[in-house]
Amino acid sequence: MRSLLISTTLLSLVSLTAAQAQTTDQDFTTLDKGRYLAIVGDCVACHTKPGGLPFAGGLEMQTPFGVIVSPNITPDRETGIGRWSEDDFIKTMQHGVAPGGKRLYPAFPYPYYTLTSKADLSAIWAYLNTLEPVNNRVESNQLPFPFNIRTSLIGWNILSFRSGEFKPRPDKTEEWNRGAYLVDGLGHCGACHTPKTLWGGDKSAKLEGGVLLGWTAPNITAADKQGLGLWTVDDIAAYLKTGTNRLSIASGPMKEVIENSTSKMSDQDLKAIGVYLKDVAGAPDLTKPLLETDTKIRVGKAIYQDNCAACHTFSGQGIAELFPPLKGSSVVQQKHADTLIRITLEGTKASVTDARPTGPAMPPFGWRLNDDQVAAVLTYIRNSWGNASPEVSASSVRAARADMQP
Repeated sequence: MRSLLISTTLLSLVSLTAAQAQTTDQDFTTLDKGRYLAIVGDCVACHTKPGGLPFAGGLEMQTPFGVIVSPNITPDRETGIGRWSEDDFIKTMQHGVAPGGKRLYPAFPYPYYTLTSKADLSAIWAYLNTLEPVNNRVESNQLPFPFNIRTSLIGWNILSFRSGEFKPRPDKTEEWNRGAYLVDGLGHCGACHTPKTLWGGDKSAKLEGGVLLGWTAPNITAADKQGLGLWTVDDIAAYLKTGTNRLSIASGPMKEVIENSTSKMSDQDLKAIGVYLKDVAGAPDLTKPLLETDTKIRVGKAIYQDNCAACHTFSGQGIAELFPPLKGSSVVQQKHADTLIRITLEGTKASVTDARPTGPAMPPFGWRLNDDQVAAVLTYIRNSWGNASPEVSASSVRAARADMQP
């Protein structure tokens, strides 16, 4: 009898230990999934101020309507989301409404996050609750009147927001659907790469490029000239993984996205993104190049040969994965030249990623070239070697200089 009791007790302990181990494994899988999905959503970029603790908020985000400061999303009970429930978090992500009925501004990209599944959001929630709580009180809404009135967002949502989780298309492959889920949902690519209306909603020209904080977020549809028409799926995956490929090198805000987010994503997901983007149709560009006899073209050619040809070559072909080609470049041929102007004035440096810890840099030319000269050389680059884009004005260069002043 005693032997039977001991055996039964041991069996129960073994079963309990096995159940605990299984629970631990399941919890770890969920947390690791949530950590990965938080990387896909690039949460740390917006919810960390320069020099601040990760996810503790405080980053000032400039919008066309004023400044919004990112909130603390650590599990601190006083100043973070420590008092939230999982349902509170999911409602916030999918509908833009925080606990207490507080409507969030679309600087928080809930119009994209709404596509994310509840299971994935639950995993992110579980991960966020493992973070070290940070006591950092943030006043997010610093917009001027009348934009500081949150009830106005009811009208904004009627005009620009459609809630609902992602629904796979049965006529597309599993890989295509995964790419669509990441690009249109948690990756919120359209937040920068889709042009905006006057009230900040998305226009119908999905992923056809926009202007953000003095940078051009380029067209990432499959359009031939301004989009990714010349890029292969592998080119897209390499760019997102390393910040560099045979056709381009990341700069500006995209450089930060690659360093914080896409460089840490799986190769399978990056390939899926490439498969999807190569299937997003873009509007054709019928822009004709300026004539070689144009005065700005002739002046720009001379400036290019003196300042740019040593790296980008006289033929505009560049040096693969070191100095990007300007010939046929989709970045060069965007409707808006904001990125080109900024890079010319202040220079740039390639992304720092695990795959490419070092990279080339371009020096600034703002000290050397005046506004007319910058406008001329960029107009030449945008209309040579088969490129065709609107000319760059000296006034736009002057405005960029002023915007870059501290």
